[in-house]
Formats: sequence, C-alpha cells, structure tokens
Amino acid sequence: MRITMIGTGYVGLVSGACLADFGHDVTCVDKDARKIELIHGGTMPIWEPGLEALVKSNMARGRLTFTTDLAEGAAEADAVFIAVGTPARRGDGHADLTYVYAAVRELAGALKGPVVVVTKSTVPVGTGDEIARILKEEGAPEGTSVASNPEFLREGAAIRDFKIPDRIVVGAEDQRSRDVMAEIYRPLFLNQAPLLFTGRRTAELTKYAANAFLAMKISFINEIADLCEAVGADVQDVARGIGLDNRIGSKFLHAGPGYGGSCFPKDTLALLKTAEDYGVRQRIVSTVVEVNDARKAQMAERVRDALGGSLDGKRVGLLGLTFKPNTDDMRDSPSIPLAQALMAGGAVVAAFDPVGREQAEPLLPGVQFAANAYAAAEGADALVIVTEWDEFRALDLGRMAKGMRGNALIDLRNIYDRETVERAGLTYRGVGRGTR
Repeated sequence: MRITMIGTGYVGLVSGACLADFGHDVTCVDKDARKIELIHGGTMPIWEPGLEALVKSNMARGRLTFTTDLAEGAAEADAVFIAVGTPARRGDGHADLTYVYAAVRELAGALKGPVVVVTKSTVPVGTGDEIARILKEEGAPEGTSVASNPEFLREGAAIRDFKIPDRIVVGAEDQRSRDVMAEIYRPLFLNQAPLLFTGRRTAELTKYAANAFLAMKISFINEIADLCEAVGADVQDVARGIGLDNRIGSKFLHAGPGYGGSCFPKDTLALLKTAEDYGVRQRIVSTVVEVNDARKAQMAERVRDALGGSLDGKRVGLLGLTFKPNTDDMRDSPSIPLAQALMAGGAVVAAFDPVGREQAEPLLPGVQFAANAYAAAEGADALVIVTEWDEFRALDLGRMAKGMRGNALIDLRNIYDRETVERAGLTYRGVGRGTR
C-alpha cells in the first residue's frame, strides 16, 4: 500500500517507520523543514529506543521518504494518515484541532484521486464527521472517505506496541475504508492482533476512555498509598495483592508523584470537555484530574518534611526529569512543579536526566543541570528519585552518601527498599511505604 503520514512527531514518525517496516511505501510529510532536514541527516527529532535504526534502515531500502510538500507526498496515496498535534486548548481544556483541520484543507486540494483519510491524532468525538464535511466542502475527489485509527503507543516502548499491539481499533463508516485499513494491517494478522472495527465515533471515544481508565488506576493507587502511610501498610504489597486478580491486573498500579506526559493530562481534560458539551457528568474522571493535580503539588512537601520542615538554604538533587523513563518528553512531568516549588521555598536544585536535559532546560530556569547522578547528589541535603530510569536502580548509594551534605533519600518511584538505603547511611522515604 502507498501511505502518506502527515506529521513527523511522536505518533507520526513511529507509525510511519513501522508501516514502512511492514513493506508499505510510506511518505512522511511535515511543514517543519528543519525537522525534515534533521531526519535526512540521520538525527531523530524525538528520543525513542530503536527508532533511529528503524528509520535509517527503511530509508535505505527506499520504503520510507520524507518531504515538506504535501501535494507530492499524497499524489499516489491509497491512505493518508493525519498525525499532527492536538494539544489542550488554552482556557477550556478542549483538544485544539487547528492543526488537524488545516492539514485536511490542504490535503483536499492536493489529492488527485479518492483516498482513505485516517485520523491517527487523538481527537474528540465527532471530529471524523467534521473532517468528512471539510473534505467535501473543499472539493476532495469523489469517493474519499474518513476513518479513525487511534494510537495506543507507550513512549519508550512504541515500536513494540505498534508491531505487537493488544488491539487495533478502526472506526469506519463504509466498506472501502474497512478494506483499505484491513490491508494496511494485514502483516499483523500473523501475530493474531485483534482488529476491531467500530463506528467512527466509537473509535474516537475508545481512545479517550482507555487513557482515562489508566489515569484512574494511577490516581487510585496514589490515594491508597497515602492511606498506607497513615496505617503503616506497604502500597507495593497492596498493589501486588490486588494486581494478581486478573479482573484488575498489575499494570498502572505503581504509586508515585502523579501522571504526566503527552496523553493522560490533555486526554482526561478533553474527555471532560466533550462530556460537558453533551451534558453528561463524568464525576470519576473529574476526580481523577483533581487528585493528580493535587498529587504533583504535594511532592515538594515530602521533601520539605524530610528536611525538617524548611527548604530555605537547602540543596536538593533530582534524579530524572522526564515524565517517564526511555523518553525525552517533559510534557506535564511531575518534575516541573516539584522543582519550581522547591526553588520557591528557597532551595537550590541540581538535576540529572539521562536524555531529557535539552527539553528540560527551557522549562526549568534556575535549575543547575548535572553531568550525572553522582554530580547531582554532590553537596545535597536531600536526593529525590523522580523518574525510574534503569541506571538509577543500581546506584552506589555509599558513594552518594559520602558526597552529600545531608542524608535524606526521597524515592518517589519506590525503586529501592529501606534496608538497602539505610545500610548505605541514608534515611529512606518512599511513597506509600508506611511503618508503624
């Protein structure tokens, strides 16, 4: 199949590279000439394990090309995927569809024949209907149809998620769209990946419902963690005890500083806005958002408490800044309000992240960026593990302790146990790991 991918951000670049790896001919289009230039030079605009090698190998085989010219990229396409950003709109939290609709209008004038236009971007319910209306209004070729194909990619594991998916959801209103989408994903039939065909609106809502449910699990276990601290229980064991129930499952039951990233914050808000527009209350999701916002705001208080009630004049080292490991994504990361609150309280903040520094520096003015974890800990009164990067799991804690001025280790990801930390001469504070 001949496929055009509009947008070379996280979703577009990963999806385009993986589809090319299946054997399709894929052209990725982006208006950002600098980004296309970087990709042609072998530099990826995002950090994702395995992506650079995948892109380079498929470019070398001639199956993956990049251009800024949409007319050129879409001229011979069977399907055109829209994978542009849909950030939360300022003021009301609704998904900003400016880039989506602009791409559709430009595409309508570039098409030479009928194609299936596929929304890969996360869009509110009814967006596919509006895209179909715009295409007709702008004179797209007769027979052009619209489908929804939401992505379910985890940053840091996106290539595996695309190639070995739990499910593929396709929202389509006509047989031609179903046939084209089935052919595009035919290579995955060997993996027996479930291909679920639904109506277009159902597919659009499925994406939001999935992310809201996962966000709910995170906020739930974080509240249970607070209760564990109060009663002297261990949230790690509680999570394991309930996660072994296959009706619940163990994933997303890791207590921590709250969720962030490119999806959960904006998608929960967009779902609430859609519900508001249709006059349907979503009390659970609304509470999830409130709990998570409060959670991130409370993390600085944990550090303050570990330092005897005052941050003034203290030095705090932060390990990890990105919202999760194996990505350079800083969007809505818990590290941002944490670092800002620490500095507002009078603390000096030093930080290290394996790949996120370039993205973090503009967001965290005043933070001192260290060359490694040990440098971030040097002279610190407290050390805070914010992101659970693998390289933080086996630190030489004795070396850390010798270089620190104080001895407090605040483990917001529960990657260490108390005994190991205390043997190194540090005091330990985890999340939801209370002691009587």
